[in-house]
Amino acid sequence: MSGVLFLLALVSLPFVWRKGVQWVYGRSIYTPSTVPADRVAIVFGAAVYQNGRLSSVLRDRMDTAVALYQDGKVQKILVSGDNRFEDYDEPGAMMDYAIERGVHPDDIQPDYGGRRTYDTCYRAREIFQLETAVLVTQQFHLPRALFTCQRLGIEAVGVMADLRPYRAARWYEIRETVATAVALWDTIRQLPAPVLGDPIPIN
Repeated sequence: MSGVLFLLALVSLPFVWRKGVQWVYGRSIYTPSTVPADRVAIVFGAAVYQNGRLSSVLRDRMDTAVALYQDGKVQKILVSGDNRFEDYDEPGAMMDYAIERGVHPDDIQPDYGGRRTYDTCYRAREIFQLETAVLVTQQFHLPRALFTCQRLGIEAVGVMADLRPYRAARWYEIRETVATAVALWDTIRQLPAPVLGDPIPIN
């Protein structure tokens, strides 16, 4: 009986941990109209389809960041995503999308090493030398992103980029439960991101 209880407790831990992260970091989540102004918005990458078409999740993140820029809430946008493969370039597609919608090219910085949320936050501090930022992503992802960035030394607030219902919403919730537990382990070890390089301060 004690073994069963131990197993149940072990299985429930990731769910309890995620609820705790949601509760603590939910206080740092804002809408685009209520978020405090800051110098830089960090936009986390997501799927890009053939010929550079952004997935609905990523398009909503970019539309939210562009609106923050146009409203004067942020001055610069850091677009971070995966660029490991020759025919796949999240940051490039994100940057093109923003420029097409009026963001000045000098005000957008691509981060080609943001393979995971941890990598994006680590590189934002170590490579782009950010101490504060506005994180732009969906509500299901924001608690983990805020936890990770703040543990790595960035004072961050989040903006919800939920502009529509998402077909895979249930899957996102399940994935976040596992990913939030992994984020705890990542931020305890604090290993360098796989891709580093010379500092590129965002001025």
